[in-house]
Amino acid sequence: MHINYQQQTLGILGGGQLGRMLIQSGINYNLNIHILDPDANAPCKNLCNHFVQGDLKDYQTVYDFGKACDVVSIEIEHVNTRALYQLEKEGKNVFPQPHIIEMIQDKRKQKQFYLDHGIPTAPFLLTDDKEDVRQHVEFLPAVHKLGKEGYDGRGVQLIRETAELDKAFDAPGLLEKFVDFDKELAVIVARNEQGEVKTFPSVECAFHPEHNLVEFLFSPATISPETDNKAQDLAIEVIEKLGMVGLLAVEMFVTKSGEILVNEIAPRPHNSGHHTIEANFTSQFEQHLRAVMGMPLGHTGIRSAAAMVNLLGEAGFTGEVLVEGLDEAIQEKGVYLHLYGKKLTKPFRKMGHVTVLEEDMKKLREKAQRIKELIKIKA
Repeated sequence: MHINYQQQTLGILGGGQLGRMLIQSGINYNLNIHILDPDANAPCKNLCNHFVQGDLKDYQTVYDFGKACDVVSIEIEHVNTRALYQLEKEGKNVFPQPHIIEMIQDKRKQKQFYLDHGIPTAPFLLTDDKEDVRQHVEFLPAVHKLGKEGYDGRGVQLIRETAELDKAFDAPGLLEKFVDFDKELAVIVARNEQGEVKTFPSVECAFHPEHNLVEFLFSPATISPETDNKAQDLAIEVIEKLGMVGLLAVEMFVTKSGEILVNEIAPRPHNSGHHTIEANFTSQFEQHLRAVMGMPLGHTGIRSAAAMVNLLGEAGFTGEVLVEGLDEAIQEKGVYLHLYGKKLTKPFRKMGHVTVLEEDMKKLREKAQRIKELIKIKA
């Protein structure tokens, strides 16, 4: 059965940079995309076919928005799932499915899912509040995570010793055994309604030491083919056990002994897949659209080794965006700039990214570092 994708309206909850890059891919297919976002000046506002300003957590707003669409998807998981359940009940295609979004919204439920389904993950304890965390001194060093509302590195604390217990969140969360890992990997996997599944090759993430945001990403990861295959198989296992339709980013640790543990998952395009726009035959954004619209999935192979550099707002600058070092950077071969259309910068806000292509991994790392030092987002 052939579906005329151009006659289907796709509604996306969230109009930030991920939505913006989804639209950039959707334009090639003449897709009709509607966006709902609370920000009147959201990055997607002038790119989509129809824009609605509204609260993503309000039942009526999400329900009314979804009623006007054939397929409903997300670019952020903090949305009203009750409205999505109702839309699904009324015959709308909601991908990823509401029960999966709801489970991923709560890191406690997410970790329990791994445990119940035999998915390897770090040992953990569920905690109710700060006082509860104090009862588990023997579990330190550990990472304390808020159950709900953590995002982009917020809601995560490393507690190494008793003296640091004051940092613990006074809300339901989980205490996760600190993993002394060798590498942090991410694998993006997609599954469509027909059950077709495809993974992107593993990438390696390097985090900012303080802000828990990805600073660099390298593709392919410098790991053995066996580890790469193991990581991709694990990502497939997760999406199949979820029965999810859509795109899933699976963040993993490779331990010093070579074991692979699932850290967290995100049911949408993800920071760890931005390089795919230039570096792979299909981008993560096109793959997300293909998965939720019921299209055949695209080929995920690598065209070139790549690095992705996150462009974060510089410390000490808040206000209208000023980009330094731009002209010099884009004169270089294999440097691709993506600014996210955000009018205002603030310290460590994600303002854009740069993809750097270079076949030689050593040169790639040097070039990525140079570009990172060159481009500064100020006000």
